[in-house]
Amino acid sequence: MINFKKEIAQALVDKTGQLEFNQVMEMIEIPPNPQMGDFAFPCFKLAKEFRKSPNLIAQEIAEKLGDIELFEKVENAAAYVNFFINKSIFAQSVIGEVFDKKEKFGASDMGENKKVIVEYSSPNIAKPFHIGHIRTTVIGHAIANIFEYLGYDVVTINHLGDYGTQFGKLIVAFNNWGDAKEVEAEPIPALLKLYVKFHEEAEKRPELEDEARAWFKKLEDGDEEALKLWQWFRDESLKEFGRVYDMLGIKFDSYAGESFYSDKMPRVLELMEGKGLLKESKGAEIVDLEPHGMPPALIRKSDGSTLYITRDIAAAIYRKEHYDFYKNVYVVGSQQILHFQQWMKIIELMGNEWAKDCVHVPFGMVSLEEGTMSTRKGRVVFLEDVLNKAVEQTKEIISAKNPNLENKDEVAKQVGIGAVVFQELSNSRIKDYVFSWDKTLSFDGETGPYVQYTHARAASILRKAEVEVNTKVDYSLLANEDAMNLVRLIQQFPTIVEDAARKYEPAIISRHIVDIAQGFNKFYHDCPIIVEDKALQKSRVALVYAVKQTIQNGLALLGVAAPEKM
Repeated sequence: MINFKKEIAQALVDKTGQLEFNQVMEMIEIPPNPQMGDFAFPCFKLAKEFRKSPNLIAQEIAEKLGDIELFEKVENAAAYVNFFINKSIFAQSVIGEVFDKKEKFGASDMGENKKVIVEYSSPNIAKPFHIGHIRTTVIGHAIANIFEYLGYDVVTINHLGDYGTQFGKLIVAFNNWGDAKEVEAEPIPALLKLYVKFHEEAEKRPELEDEARAWFKKLEDGDEEALKLWQWFRDESLKEFGRVYDMLGIKFDSYAGESFYSDKMPRVLELMEGKGLLKESKGAEIVDLEPHGMPPALIRKSDGSTLYITRDIAAAIYRKEHYDFYKNVYVVGSQQILHFQQWMKIIELMGNEWAKDCVHVPFGMVSLEEGTMSTRKGRVVFLEDVLNKAVEQTKEIISAKNPNLENKDEVAKQVGIGAVVFQELSNSRIKDYVFSWDKTLSFDGETGPYVQYTHARAASILRKAEVEVNTKVDYSLLANEDAMNLVRLIQQFPTIVEDAARKYEPAIISRHIVDIAQGFNKFYHDCPIIVEDKALQKSRVALVYAVKQTIQNGLALLGVAAPEKM
């Protein structure tokens, strides 16, 4: 695909003899309105250097450039030099690239196989996999897809919450009120019931909290009974989680959770001691971070047990030694920002320059319409229920609108789950939001089903077309504004993917493919595609193919299916 921006930059360097290529590349803009050109070069910054008014500089540069083969015209407007791309060459370059690259259109090797770790999802064992987990799960999955698409060697890690005092609480609860058959029949609901029961009883009998801490200490010390119960809770929970991951089409390279690092913490504590970082405080050990504008970090409790922060430090060191990562990315809620700032600073203070390569990708919180979710009080919405309900509702809509559709169950699953995932990825990840069944399951507006339906419509046109779908077309027939708008949007897709990776923001892709879908539906409405003029039909069909492929590629990066029929 022709890089028109680079061609403009080179022409400006060659013709003026006074500009540097990188400087020009940074200055070139895309005007807000295509009527002002496809690219613009503002001359304000050159006034001091050239000792002339920006308007005069723009006029002289436009005159020097003259006619350029790739552009219909180059003209100055006030302090800008505006470039209008040759529409035929532009369409041929972009559409040809899509035909050539297909599912790899937008991909690149910029990652040079560098190792990128993405940690996401990470539910707590023995607790519900609820709607609050969907954000880390689908944002992390999309980020992993995007980095892999750009040529990085991605390792996905599900850092399970399978350690900590909560297991002491569960062991106490199970020993007092548990039933093994109930747990095996419905692991998460039964364990949640026990967890809630523990907190209800602990309000009346505070000594249960001490008993729970004692059991967790036994677990850390390798007590046989504690380990056996812990392993059972973990195995049963993973069976439940697996069903949700299967529905979402997500697989992980590693399920190494907090427990994996339990035998690695003594060495980490020794390293911290060796650097003189640990200080005694009321029988516990802390790292004083007040000189760095943060509160002290508690590293080891007075009873000798460790905390999240200790395990996160151990995990980061293990990952650097084991994977030698280029980036170590954590997709974890914004409420943990201070926690990440603390342990990353400790890693740095331990003398590890790679601390800067650890990246926390925060996201906003999910709450319920009736208030904040609380596992302790049993007030949660199970993610599996949300996905199943979305599929059921989609099937009802399909049965009403297209009762003869083949593979109705499969399409309902693709569209229903796609609706939930796309909604999560359609807004900036940092925003908080309130979970609403109606909004989640709505198929109107800028939604996943709208984009999927657009893809299916494009697929239907290609099936009906009575011409061969290829690039041997008259591209001058795609010069109208609706077609050009689509070509511009498709041309931007590779840059959009890179931007999403740089900002760790999948919403950049979701918004862009909504724009493509809207542009296509306007094109479809205003420019009939199956027409008698075979040359015109063939050119428009080639553009339809490019739209379909680009939408499919964008949906795949988000973890959303692209049905051929709906």
